[in-house]
Amino acid sequence: MNVTWSDIQLRRLKELEAGSHDLNMLFDNTADRDKTFQKLETKLIKTARYLLDQFRKSHLRPRLCRLESTLVEILTSHDFVQVTTPIIMSRGLLAKMTIDESHPLFSQIYWVEKDKCLRPMLAPHLYYILKDLLRLWEKPVRIFEVGSCFRKESQGSRHSSEFTMLNLVEMGLPMDQRRPHLEEFASLIMHAAGIDHYTLETETSTVYGETVDVVAGEENVEVGSAAMGPHPLDAAWRITDTWVGIGFGLERLLMVKEKSQNLAKMGRSLAYLDGIRLNV
Repeated sequence: MNVTWSDIQLRRLKELEAGSHDLNMLFDNTADRDKTFQKLETKLIKTARYLLDQFRKSHLRPRLCRLESTLVEILTSHDFVQVTTPIIMSRGLLAKMTIDESHPLFSQIYWVEKDKCLRPMLAPHLYYILKDLLRLWEKPVRIFEVGSCFRKESQGSRHSSEFTMLNLVEMGLPMDQRRPHLEEFASLIMHAAGIDHYTLETETSTVYGETVDVVAGEENVEVGSAAMGPHPLDAAWRITDTWVGIGFGLERLLMVKEKSQNLAKMGRSLAYLDGIRLNV
């Protein structure tokens, strides 16, 4: 009977980014397995320490920061205006997105006070800003935001309680330009993130109803989700313009780009530095 890694050993090897061949090794007995584990762990620790040393010498910023800078640069060069909004969000703004006690997302919200929470998404604040910008600026209006969002996630390695979102939106464009612009913006972000192969798939969202998801990677990871308006949600903001918007998860973009299955190492962390494990 073949012996596999113990749960503790397998978890440690995944932390150290062991390859699929090493993760799926089989052994004749536990003694051979444990001996192999010690050698493999030592090798992976040596590699991690080398990478940490190289990162220090390179004077580079963490990959999440570098990706954010790249995306900001590409969007501002395409006439998008960057905005920054508060991390604290009011219950009233969530209600305008139909997120109340009966909504599936409601149980995932981190409440700070009775009527305030850590934002689970960027859209409500962008809606709030757009209702004024549409009055003040000539159309079309293009804006975007990059920032942390927070949800009590419990759906495995592709989810995190704190993640970084990029939301971009264009309002006031002709109706027949919605889909072409959606495809243009998706291509712009994916190529900037270094991902050339992806597909656009129609899905159902608990907030927007029908969406167009951006899917990439060998395991078809959803890295972004798009919607188009006019949309029923617009009425709460008195917005009647035609629009297209896309939200991307930066950690997921990095996970696909790096061909990794570990979302935690891609984001803000106390256990990793630029994706490199620190307990080595």
